[in-house]
Amino acid sequence: MSYRRTDTHLTLPESKFGMQGKRVLVTGGAGFIGSNLANHLAKQNEVIALDDCYLGTPENLDDDVEFVEASVVDEDLPTDVDVLFHLAALSSYQMHEDTPAKGARVNVEGFVNTVDQAREDGCDTVVYASTSSIYGDRTEPSPESMDVKARTGYEASKLARERYGEYFSHHYDMSMAGMRFFSVYQGFGGAEEHKGEFANLIAQFADQIANGESPVIYGDGTQTRDFTHVSDIVHGLELAADHELDDVYNLGTGESYSTNTLVAKLNEVLGTDVDPEYIENPIPEKVYVHDTMADTTKMHEATGWEPEISFEDGLRRVCAQYQ
Repeated sequence: MSYRRTDTHLTLPESKFGMQGKRVLVTGGAGFIGSNLANHLAKQNEVIALDDCYLGTPENLDDDVEFVEASVVDEDLPTDVDVLFHLAALSSYQMHEDTPAKGARVNVEGFVNTVDQAREDGCDTVVYASTSSIYGDRTEPSPESMDVKARTGYEASKLARERYGEYFSHHYDMSMAGMRFFSVYQGFGGAEEHKGEFANLIAQFADQIANGESPVIYGDGTQTRDFTHVSDIVHGLELAADHELDDVYNLGTGESYSTNTLVAKLNEVLGTDVDPEYIENPIPEKVYVHDTMADTTKMHEATGWEPEISFEDGLRRVCAQYQ
Protein backbone atom coordinates (compact mmCIF):
# COMPACT_ATOMS: atom_id res chain seq x y z
CA MET A 1 0.00 0.00 0.00
CA SER A 2 1.53 3.33 -1.02
CA TYR A 3 0.83 6.78 0.39
CA ARG A 4 0.80 10.06 -1.47
CA ARG A 5 3.01 12.87 -0.26
CA THR A 6 1.56 16.38 -0.59
CA ASP A 7 3.87 19.21 0.40
CA THR A 8 4.40 18.80 4.17
CA HIS A 9 1.57 16.36 4.92
CA LEU A 10 1.03 12.68 4.32
CA THR A 11 -2.46 11.68 3.23
CA LEU A 12 -3.99 8.24 3.12
CA PRO A 13 -5.25 6.96 -0.24
CA GLU A 14 -8.97 7.08 -0.96
CA SER A 15 -9.32 3.37 -0.14
CA LYS A 16 -8.46 4.26 3.44
CA PHE A 17 -11.30 6.72 3.93
CA GLY A 18 -13.80 5.48 6.51
CA MET A 19 -15.74 8.36 8.03
CA GLN A 20 -17.68 10.53 5.61
CA GLY A 21 -20.05 13.44 6.01
CA LYS A 22 -19.37 13.90 9.72
CA ARG A 23 -18.79 17.04 11.74
CA VAL A 24 -15.58 16.43 13.68
CA LEU A 25 -13.57 18.19 16.39
CA VAL A 26 -9.88 17.37 16.83
CA THR A 27 -8.34 18.85 19.98
CA GLY A 28 -4.61 19.31 19.76
CA GLY A 29 -5.54 19.60 16.11
CA ALA A 30 -2.64 21.83 15.08
CA GLY A 31 -0.10 19.50 16.66
CA PHE A 32 1.78 16.57 15.20
CA ILE A 33 -0.73 13.72 15.24
CA GLY A 34 -3.73 16.04 15.39
CA SER A 35 -2.92 17.94 12.21
CA ASN A 36 -2.24 14.75 10.26
CA LEU A 37 -5.61 13.42 11.43
CA ALA A 38 -7.47 16.69 10.76
CA ASN A 39 -6.03 17.08 7.27
CA HIS A 40 -6.92 13.51 6.37
CA LEU A 41 -10.47 13.67 7.73
CA ALA A 42 -11.16 17.03 6.08
CA LYS A 43 -11.13 15.36 2.66
CA GLN A 44 -14.49 13.72 3.48
CA ASN A 45 -15.77 15.53 6.58
CA GLU A 46 -16.29 18.95 8.16
CA VAL A 47 -13.33 19.28 10.52
CA ILE A 48 -12.54 21.74 13.30
CA ALA A 49 -9.03 21.72 14.72
CA LEU A 50 -8.75 23.24 18.20
CA ASP A 51 -5.34 24.09 19.66
CA ASP A 52 -3.84 26.57 22.12
CA CYS A 53 -0.65 26.73 20.00
CA TYR A 54 1.64 25.66 22.85
CA LEU A 55 2.94 22.70 20.85
CA GLY A 56 0.95 23.10 17.65
CA THR A 57 0.81 25.64 14.86
CA PRO A 58 -2.02 26.33 12.39
CA GLU A 59 0.60 26.26 9.63
CA ASN A 60 0.32 22.46 9.88
CA LEU A 61 -3.29 22.57 8.72
CA ASP A 62 -4.73 22.46 5.22
CA ASP A 63 -7.09 25.20 4.05
CA ASP A 64 -10.19 23.01 4.32
CA VAL A 65 -9.72 22.59 8.11
CA GLU A 66 -11.37 25.21 10.33
CA PHE A 67 -8.90 26.33 13.02
CA VAL A 68 -9.98 27.54 16.47
CA GLU A 69 -7.38 28.83 18.90
CA ALA A 70 -8.55 27.85 22.38
CA SER A 71 -7.66 25.67 25.36
CA VAL A 72 -9.38 22.45 26.32
CA VAL A 73 -10.03 23.94 29.77
CA ASP A 74 -12.07 26.80 28.27
CA GLU A 75 -15.84 27.08 28.27
CA ASP A 76 -17.96 27.24 25.12
CA LEU A 77 -15.79 24.97 23.01
CA PRO A 78 -17.02 24.04 19.48
CA THR A 79 -18.25 20.62 20.63
CA ASP A 80 -21.48 20.46 18.61
CA VAL A 81 -20.01 17.62 16.58
CA ASP A 82 -20.65 14.00 15.64
CA VAL A 83 -17.20 12.79 16.70
CA LEU A 84 -14.61 14.14 19.12
CA PHE A 85 -10.97 13.18 18.77
CA HIS A 86 -9.29 14.36 21.97
CA LEU A 87 -5.53 14.45 21.38
CA ALA A 88 -4.63 17.65 23.26
CA ALA A 89 -2.11 17.02 26.04
CA LEU A 90 1.12 18.00 27.68
CA SER A 91 2.93 15.11 26.10
CA SER A 92 6.24 14.51 27.83
CA TYR A 93 7.70 13.41 31.15
CA GLN A 94 9.57 16.69 31.68
CA MET A 95 6.55 18.93 31.03
CA HIS A 96 4.70 17.24 33.87
CA GLU A 97 7.63 17.25 36.27
CA ASP A 98 8.17 20.96 35.68
CA THR A 99 4.56 21.82 36.48
CA PRO A 100 2.57 18.81 37.82
CA ALA A 101 -0.56 20.86 38.50
CA LYS A 102 -0.60 22.24 34.95
CA GLY A 103 -0.12 18.73 33.58
CA ALA A 104 -3.14 17.48 35.52
CA ARG A 105 -5.19 20.53 34.56
CA VAL A 106 -4.56 20.13 30.83
CA ASN A 107 -4.49 16.34 30.56
CA VAL A 108 -7.21 15.42 33.04
CA GLU A 109 -9.43 18.46 33.63
CA GLY A 110 -9.15 19.42 29.96
CA PHE A 111 -10.26 15.94 28.96
CA VAL A 112 -13.26 15.89 31.29
CA ASN A 113 -14.20 19.45 30.34
CA THR A 114 -14.11 18.80 26.59
CA VAL A 115 -15.85 15.42 26.69
CA ASP A 116 -18.60 16.74 28.98
CA GLN A 117 -19.27 19.71 26.71
CA ALA A 118 -19.43 17.35 23.74
CA ARG A 119 -21.85 15.10 25.65
CA GLU A 120 -24.11 18.04 26.44
CA ASP A 121 -24.07 18.97 22.74
CA GLY A 122 -25.19 15.48 21.76
CA CYS A 123 -21.90 13.88 20.76
CA ASP A 124 -21.59 10.27 21.94
CA THR A 125 -18.47 9.11 20.04
CA VAL A 126 -15.08 10.00 21.50
CA VAL A 127 -11.62 8.75 20.57
CA TYR A 128 -8.82 9.94 22.84
CA ALA A 129 -5.08 9.64 23.29
CA SER A 130 -3.68 7.54 26.09
CA THR A 131 -0.09 6.20 26.22
CA SER A 132 1.89 2.98 26.02
CA SER A 133 4.28 4.24 28.72
CA ILE A 134 2.00 2.78 31.38
CA TYR A 135 3.16 -0.73 30.44
CA GLY A 136 6.66 0.00 31.71
CA ASP A 137 9.63 -2.02 30.42
CA ARG A 138 8.48 -4.80 28.10
CA THR A 139 10.59 -6.67 25.57
CA GLU A 140 7.56 -8.84 24.83
CA PRO A 141 4.36 -7.49 23.21
CA SER A 142 2.16 -5.69 25.75
CA PRO A 143 -1.55 -6.61 25.68
CA GLU A 144 -4.21 -4.22 26.95
CA SER A 145 -5.25 -6.78 29.58
CA MET A 146 -2.00 -6.63 31.55
CA ASP A 147 -1.67 -4.71 34.80
CA VAL A 148 -0.44 -1.13 34.38
CA LYS A 149 0.71 1.55 36.78
CA ALA A 150 1.65 5.21 36.87
CA ARG A 151 5.31 5.92 37.56
CA THR A 152 5.26 9.53 36.33
CA GLY A 153 2.85 12.45 36.32
CA TYR A 154 2.42 12.02 32.57
CA GLU A 155 1.40 8.38 32.96
CA ALA A 156 -0.90 9.23 35.87
CA SER A 157 -2.71 11.79 33.75
CA LYS A 158 -3.27 9.33 30.92
CA LEU A 159 -4.51 6.61 33.29
CA ALA A 160 -6.90 9.18 34.76
CA ARG A 161 -8.23 9.76 31.24
CA GLU A 162 -8.92 6.07 30.89
CA ARG A 163 -10.81 5.95 34.20
CA TYR A 164 -12.88 8.99 33.20
CA GLY A 165 -13.44 7.30 29.84
CA GLU A 166 -14.99 4.39 31.73
CA TYR A 167 -17.15 6.82 33.65
CA PHE A 168 -18.52 8.52 30.55
CA SER A 169 -19.07 5.14 28.91
CA HIS A 170 -20.95 3.52 31.78
CA HIS A 171 -22.81 6.54 33.12
CA TYR A 172 -23.77 8.19 29.82
CA ASP A 173 -23.59 5.31 27.31
CA MET A 174 -20.92 7.07 25.26
CA SER A 175 -18.46 5.26 22.98
CA MET A 176 -15.08 6.07 24.56
CA ALA A 177 -12.05 4.63 22.74
CA GLY A 178 -8.71 5.18 24.48
CA MET A 179 -5.78 4.69 22.12
CA ARG A 180 -2.43 3.74 23.61
CA PHE A 181 0.14 5.06 21.11
CA PHE A 182 3.58 3.51 20.69
CA SER A 183 6.39 5.97 19.70
CA VAL A 184 4.66 7.82 16.87
CA TYR A 185 6.94 9.40 14.27
CA GLN A 186 7.15 11.36 11.04
CA GLY A 187 9.93 13.49 9.60
CA PHE A 188 10.43 17.24 9.84
CA GLY A 189 8.75 17.32 6.44
CA GLY A 190 5.62 16.60 8.45
CA ALA A 191 4.26 18.61 11.36
CA GLU A 192 6.90 18.74 14.10
CA GLU A 193 9.88 20.81 12.98
CA HIS A 194 8.75 23.81 15.04
CA LYS A 195 8.77 21.69 18.24
CA GLY A 196 12.55 21.29 18.37
CA GLU A 197 13.54 19.13 21.36
CA PHE A 198 9.91 18.05 21.83
CA ALA A 199 9.68 16.60 18.31
CA ASN A 200 9.68 12.83 17.85
CA LEU A 201 13.05 11.12 18.16
CA ILE A 202 13.28 9.86 14.58
CA ALA A 203 12.62 13.32 13.12
CA GLN A 204 15.26 14.88 15.37
CA PHE A 205 17.90 12.23 14.68
CA ALA A 206 17.31 12.25 10.91
CA ASP A 207 17.67 16.02 10.74
CA GLN A 208 20.82 16.02 12.85
CA ILE A 209 22.50 13.22 10.93
CA ALA A 210 21.55 14.73 7.57
CA ASN A 211 23.27 17.93 8.69
CA GLY A 212 26.36 16.18 10.01
CA GLU A 213 25.47 16.60 13.68
CA SER A 214 25.81 13.83 16.24
CA PRO A 215 22.47 12.74 17.72
CA VAL A 216 22.52 12.48 21.52
CA ILE A 217 21.61 9.07 22.94
CA TYR A 218 20.67 8.52 26.56
CA GLY A 219 22.63 5.67 28.13
CA ASP A 220 24.17 2.99 25.91
CA GLY A 221 21.59 3.04 23.12
CA THR A 222 20.22 -0.44 23.77
CA GLN A 223 16.77 0.86 24.73
CA THR A 224 14.11 -0.21 22.25
CA ARG A 225 10.95 1.38 20.92
CA ASP A 226 8.00 0.24 18.84
CA PHE A 227 8.26 3.03 16.27
CA THR A 228 4.88 3.59 14.59
CA HIS A 229 4.38 5.85 11.57
CA VAL A 230 1.79 8.59 11.98
CA SER A 231 -0.19 7.47 8.92
CA ASP A 232 -0.88 4.12 10.58
CA ILE A 233 -1.95 5.98 13.72
CA VAL A 234 -4.32 8.20 11.72
CA HIS A 235 -5.90 5.17 10.09
CA GLY A 236 -6.35 3.52 13.50
CA LEU A 237 -7.96 6.61 15.02
CA GLU A 238 -10.43 6.88 12.16
CA LEU A 239 -11.35 3.21 12.41
CA ALA A 240 -11.87 3.54 16.17
CA ALA A 241 -14.44 6.28 15.57
CA ASP A 242 -16.04 4.56 12.58
CA HIS A 243 -16.55 1.37 14.63
CA GLU A 244 -17.58 3.32 17.75
CA LEU A 245 -15.11 1.40 19.88
CA ASP A 246 -15.58 1.55 23.64
CA ASP A 247 -12.45 0.38 25.48
CA VAL A 248 -8.66 0.86 25.34
CA TYR A 249 -6.61 -0.28 22.35
CA ASN A 250 -2.94 -0.40 21.35
CA LEU A 251 -1.68 1.26 18.19
CA GLY A 252 1.81 0.00 17.40
CA THR A 253 3.67 -2.35 15.05
CA GLY A 254 4.58 -5.30 17.26
CA GLU A 255 8.25 -4.79 16.38
CA SER A 256 10.93 -2.89 18.30
CA TYR A 257 14.30 -1.43 17.39
CA SER A 258 17.11 -0.07 19.55
CA THR A 259 18.28 3.53 19.41
CA ASN A 260 21.64 2.28 18.16
CA THR A 261 19.89 0.47 15.31
CA LEU A 262 17.90 3.60 14.52
CA VAL A 263 21.09 5.66 14.11
CA ALA A 264 22.73 2.95 11.99
CA LYS A 265 19.67 2.67 9.72
CA LEU A 266 19.41 6.46 9.30
CA ASN A 267 23.08 6.62 8.31
CA GLU A 268 22.43 3.85 5.81
CA VAL A 269 19.44 5.59 4.22
CA LEU A 270 21.10 9.01 4.17
CA GLY A 271 24.47 7.71 2.96
CA THR A 272 26.22 9.29 5.93
CA ASP A 273 28.58 8.09 8.66
CA VAL A 274 27.74 10.16 11.72
CA ASP A 275 28.50 8.73 15.15
CA PRO A 276 26.10 9.43 18.02
CA GLU A 277 27.06 11.06 21.30
CA TYR A 278 26.26 9.03 24.42
CA ILE A 279 25.35 10.80 27.66
CA GLU A 280 24.07 9.74 31.04
CA ASN A 281 20.31 9.37 31.01
CA PRO A 282 18.82 12.46 32.73
CA ILE A 283 15.55 10.62 33.42
CA PRO A 284 15.66 8.62 36.69
CA GLU A 285 16.14 4.90 36.09
CA LYS A 286 13.16 3.97 38.27
CA VAL A 287 10.75 5.77 35.93
CA TYR A 288 12.52 5.45 32.58
CA VAL A 289 10.81 3.08 30.14
CA HIS A 290 13.66 1.14 28.53
CA ASP A 291 11.73 -1.10 26.12
CA THR A 292 8.31 -1.07 24.47
CA MET A 293 6.44 -3.31 22.06
CA ALA A 294 2.74 -3.44 21.20
CA ASP A 295 0.35 -6.35 21.03
CA THR A 296 -2.20 -5.11 18.46
CA THR A 297 -4.39 -8.23 18.40
CA LYS A 298 -7.34 -6.51 20.07
CA MET A 299 -7.43 -3.59 17.62
CA HIS A 300 -7.04 -5.90 14.64
CA GLU A 301 -9.87 -8.16 15.78
CA ALA A 302 -12.17 -5.19 16.44
CA THR A 303 -11.56 -3.27 13.20
CA GLY A 304 -9.22 -5.16 10.88
CA TRP A 305 -6.54 -2.51 11.46
CA GLU A 306 -2.92 -3.43 11.07
CA PRO A 307 0.20 -1.28 10.57
CA GLU A 308 1.32 -1.04 6.95
CA ILE A 309 4.46 1.10 7.01
CA SER A 310 7.53 -0.91 7.93
CA PHE A 311 10.41 0.57 9.94
CA GLU A 312 12.63 0.66 6.84
CA ASP A 313 9.94 2.25 4.67
CA GLY A 314 9.15 4.78 7.37
CA LEU A 315 12.78 5.86 7.64
CA ARG A 316 12.96 6.27 3.86
CA ARG A 317 9.94 8.58 4.03
CA VAL A 318 11.50 10.57 6.87
CA CYS A 319 14.79 10.98 5.00
CA ALA A 320 13.30 11.73 1.57
CA GLN A 321 13.41 15.49 2.11
CA TYR A 322 17.21 15.39 2.50
CA GLN A 323 17.89 13.49 -0.71
